[in-house]
Amino acid sequence: MTTPRWFSQPYPPDGASAAEGIRNQLGRPELDLLTILVRESAQNSWDARLPDAGVPVDYRIDMWTVGPAHMSAWREMLAAGAPARADDFPLRDTLRRGPVRLLAVSDRGTRGLVGPTRADDAVGPERDFVSFIRNIGEPRDTALGGGTYGFGKGIFYLLSKAGTVLVHSRCRLPDGSHETRLIGCALWKSYVSAERSGDRRYTGRHWWGDSSGEVLEPLVGDKAESVARRLGLKSFEAGETGTTVIVVDPNLDELEPRAAADYLAETITWHLWPKMIPSDSAHPAMRFAVACDGVEHHVPDPRETRPLNLFVAAYTAMQGPDAKRLECMRPKKYLGRLGLVKRITPALEPSRASRLVGVEEIVHHVCLMRPAELVVTYHPGPKPPSVHQGYAGVFRADETMDEVYAKAEPPTHDAWHPQSLDRPESTYVQTTFRRIGEELNGLLSLSGTAREGSTDVALGAASSFFAGLVGGTWGTGGATEYSKPGSTTGRSRGAGAGRNGRGGSGRGGAANGSGLSEDGVELGSQDEHSAAPARTRRPRVQYVGEPYYDDRGSLSVLVQEFVLPVSGPQRVRIDLAVTLPGAGGRETDPPIGADMPELVGWEDESGRLHREEALVVVGGDMLWRAVVRPAPDTMTEIGVKVEVVRSA
Repeated sequence: MTTPRWFSQPYPPDGASAAEGIRNQLGRPELDLLTILVRESAQNSWDARLPDAGVPVDYRIDMWTVGPAHMSAWREMLAAGAPARADDFPLRDTLRRGPVRLLAVSDRGTRGLVGPTRADDAVGPERDFVSFIRNIGEPRDTALGGGTYGFGKGIFYLLSKAGTVLVHSRCRLPDGSHETRLIGCALWKSYVSAERSGDRRYTGRHWWGDSSGEVLEPLVGDKAESVARRLGLKSFEAGETGTTVIVVDPNLDELEPRAAADYLAETITWHLWPKMIPSDSAHPAMRFAVACDGVEHHVPDPRETRPLNLFVAAYTAMQGPDAKRLECMRPKKYLGRLGLVKRITPALEPSRASRLVGVEEIVHHVCLMRPAELVVTYHPGPKPPSVHQGYAGVFRADETMDEVYAKAEPPTHDAWHPQSLDRPESTYVQTTFRRIGEELNGLLSLSGTAREGSTDVALGAASSFFAGLVGGTWGTGGATEYSKPGSTTGRSRGAGAGRNGRGGSGRGGAANGSGLSEDGVELGSQDEHSAAPARTRRPRVQYVGEPYYDDRGSLSVLVQEFVLPVSGPQRVRIDLAVTLPGAGGRETDPPIGADMPELVGWEDESGRLHREEALVVVGGDMLWRAVVRPAPDTMTEIGVKVEVVRSA
């Protein structure tokens, strides 16, 4: 059997690219290395999908430590033929230090690294192997692919502290048979080596494999499979094709391995969610998995994960008949489709992955993508006036414009820079952002007004979020219990009253003319046989805390918690109204075509939802929740009315 060895590339007489130059081709991206790894490797996997396979591309990331059973093989085989100085080849130190940590990115349902293994033989259309292993900067050969010039493979070397990767691939040959290929690659820095014939310069590029010929070749067939088993690498199934890239000693950005696995799983969802949505064929375009030390880490479903579910909804709108068609008028050009959604949502708790793309407390972004439907970036728009409002958009470039937007991207494919293009292409990209801005301005404009003569009323506690709002903006409101028109009863503030423990009780006792004492006891008429008035306890509502927003499936709702402290059977009803920002009026009758808030139901402590409009309950200590669907573009007010249920 051929013993694999390293070959270090010397500078040829006519020159070559130094390792430093190749490592620097990604520039100084704003994204971290783990995020770039996910984005770039997934683009490679998508571009390598099997044509007309009818099955998803399987993409996964695994992390593990080389075990004792395989560590001796790593030290023996990965050191053979390597440069003597660790400064020139840091893998030497990695292998000496102790257990070796690995990170593997693999895809299946892809064609593997097909084509000739020598760059001078790769003259046909299939040259994936030399494009990934040997050449730098080749233009893409996949129509409407995610990648452009192949610089993304540099992220594997940047992520490795030793600058070293192993590439394990299986492809289908022209004769229909399958071939397994295994090769190692290292990219560090150029250096000078003192040799018997004198000093010699090396580029800092190294390959590991079969060195028996004039050019180092990958191990193939049974040799590749045997060495892979000795190193503890997972074998391919019968008839399976694809590629696994193993990063040696990965830089996890100071995260513990399990935390890094969770971060990678969330990052996959933020940057690859369009590939996770089932299509008409009932399965997604790609399936994703992350594991650390054999334990699977959950990859969030974007349809059930806030705020990505907003972008999923915008994606659906972009595909539907109500999508906005964006066009450039001078010169005339169709740019692509835009879908927008606007919702009342709970305030967000930003994560590391969401912060990296600029999504923190409020969603006010448009996801930009090319026809490959891989996320380019989240383009921020104007902020809504409240943390409880948000909007999301998806813009997908038209296929005829793919090349233009591709050329506007940096090597990391995470932005569109019109300034990097000549006219008219720069005009197209600039107009794209202008058209998106116009649509967002229209989305944020408020339609509808309050009727003249509306009475000014105090809002509930949540109105404190909107103290600075003016007409033409969004708003949401709180919970307020209103007295009947003409009554002298002081208004009983819902959630606001909960701040001082007064719940829904009246203020000022009998002196306020309400007929209630301070503890909510009704003062009845004087009995003819008694000098003291009869005292009966009247049902009342005690609000608990302030109203808050929550998600119930795909529905964003406003929730007000309350207790009915007086014992006995009683009937509760909802009192809903809206107030338009700046109008100061309370609306209980909607204008024609306008929405009003709706009661979703009454939720008990066990989480059971009762959908009756008027619900009979027994008073006591049980916590209840009024669950309401708010009306868009309004401040929604919640009040709970209660009355005694008289026995027959």
